[in-house]
Amino acid sequence: MLSMKTQYAFQALMYMARQQSEVPVLIAEISQAKGIPLKFLENILLQLKKSGILASKKGKGGGYLFAQQPETIMLATVMRLMDGPIALLPCVSLYFYSKCKNCDESFCGLSKVMIQVRDASLAILESQSVADIASTDPQEFNGINLE
Repeated sequence: MLSMKTQYAFQALMYMARQQSEVPVLIAEISQAKGIPLKFLENILLQLKKSGILASKKGKGGGYLFAQQPETIMLATVMRLMDGPIALLPCVSLYFYSKCKNCDESFCGLSKVMIQVRDASLAILESQSVADIASTDPQEFNGINLE
């Protein structure tokens, strides 16, 4: 399950990508438009800035803007940045591996299944960008018109 932090990060990035502008976006504008608590959003955007995904401009006309093109920001990257591992078990994580307690990995059927789950998830998350999710018609979900 995606944490609220990751959901808010995606909401903010989609909002910014949909603006299709080189002009910085104010935190307050994103917060109001997406219903994200301002203090929480400040921390999220600062983390995205520290990672090099966003940049900021101070003063009049300031705010946040993309430091990278939205087409190059993969969903897996944002998820790892916000929450750490994508894998459901620590013993199958590619970047955050740790041995499970009371488990012999060589005989664990669960880890074998969770590797398949991880690989299937990553195949999608590493092929979809912020631009991809921002370009989705907000009135549609999986091809179903929501109007």
